[in-house]
Amino acid sequence: MTVTPSPIEETPPNVPPLPSAAHKTAFSSGLPSLPEVYRTVPFLAEASFWRKLFAFAGPGYLVAVGYMDPGNWATDLGGGSRFGYTLLSVVLLSSLVAMFLQALSAKLGIATGRDLAQACREHYSRRTSIFLWIICEIAIAACDLAEVLGSAVALQLLFHVPLLYGVILTGADVLIVLALQGRGFRWIEALVVTLILTIAGCFAYEIFFARPLWLEAASGFLPTGQILRDREMLYLAIGILGATVMPHNLYLHSSIVQTRAFGFGASHKREAIRFATLDSTIALGFSLFINAAILVLGAAAFHQRGFTNIADIGQAYQLLTPVLGASFASVLFAAALLCSGQNSTLTGTLAGQIVMEGFIHIHLQPWLRRLITRSLAIVPAAIVIGVMGEGSVTKLLIFSQVVLSFQLPFAIIPLVKFTGDPAKMGEFANRRWITVSAWLVAAAVIALNGLLLVLILR
Repeated sequence: MTVTPSPIEETPPNVPPLPSAAHKTAFSSGLPSLPEVYRTVPFLAEASFWRKLFAFAGPGYLVAVGYMDPGNWATDLGGGSRFGYTLLSVVLLSSLVAMFLQALSAKLGIATGRDLAQACREHYSRRTSIFLWIICEIAIAACDLAEVLGSAVALQLLFHVPLLYGVILTGADVLIVLALQGRGFRWIEALVVTLILTIAGCFAYEIFFARPLWLEAASGFLPTGQILRDREMLYLAIGILGATVMPHNLYLHSSIVQTRAFGFGASHKREAIRFATLDSTIALGFSLFINAAILVLGAAAFHQRGFTNIADIGQAYQLLTPVLGASFASVLFAAALLCSGQNSTLTGTLAGQIVMEGFIHIHLQPWLRRLITRSLAIVPAAIVIGVMGEGSVTKLLIFSQVVLSFQLPFAIIPLVKFTGDPAKMGEFANRRWITVSAWLVAAAVIALNGLLLVLILR
């Protein structure tokens, strides 16, 4: 097996040779995941702790982007304005679940040398693999729909671009993705981190002027049974779960951790797993802050002031400046939304490439893959806006997140199964308590989705 280095970056001199037969697992066959960037980021075993941490910093932030995309804005704003701080417990629990699952995903990629999609193709029958691929593509399309709508809304708020035209303009972001991929993987990571910090700064400004009731906000992190009894609250809670625990991020993370050139020995893999887990946990801590900030902003700026039906992003934009009395509140809100949409675009493109190559072994040019993915989002968004009007955007955003939540079990179950199998993971197989915890998480997600379906069909 040979690996073609990036056309821009040469393979670093410290990159270890490809694994020998003795190092291969039950999954190891075929080309590596994302071969154009495979093992292109140096990782020196003799480096200091901080240099190693910096070398592994990046994949976690690409994953974290999916946990703060425009779909989160709709669900978090709706939850905050409608129910105050109550759903903060859902944001917290969803983030903890995400940290746990992403750690398993990174471990799968590092221990086996396969991403989750490749692992599914090599384990399941072709029929099952194609089914899982279709389900995953639907999830990516739903996520891309949220990004399209969020970016279009931001363009409308900032520059008064009609929403339908904004949806069409979002197709041009493929040029950004292609330009960054050509310059190397570290450039993509650097842009993502910059945009995340910009979003965090915008919300810190908003929260400062919103003056939340911090004691009530703190109590909101404690779960309440009311969430399961109230259909509207449960719908938003599962929307938050779907917007927070992104199924395609499990495929993405298991791939991009392999951009690091760690050694193939057991001790090297164990160290890589440790730093990858630390990276993703820190990055998802940022996403927890931003998601909680959006909900707290909705509760403090609107619910506390009697505006309990502000689920529309555009309406929130119009009210923020007069309600908070801060000159730049609305502009920074829209700017953060635009950053969020563009950030998620980068990871959506990579995830689409990974699942197509992994599940059905089809390799497309990045521009063609991006065009297909973005078309699947632009066309339905344009049709819905044209037929139902611009007022349907927020409902469509929340619905897209519920679709993501329904797809979660089809990604979680294979991940838990594979990472708990010693035949595939060797000494890195999950311990019993981790396996039990992972299956409980999968069961809880399935049960919540089933409960929501029952409540909707009543």
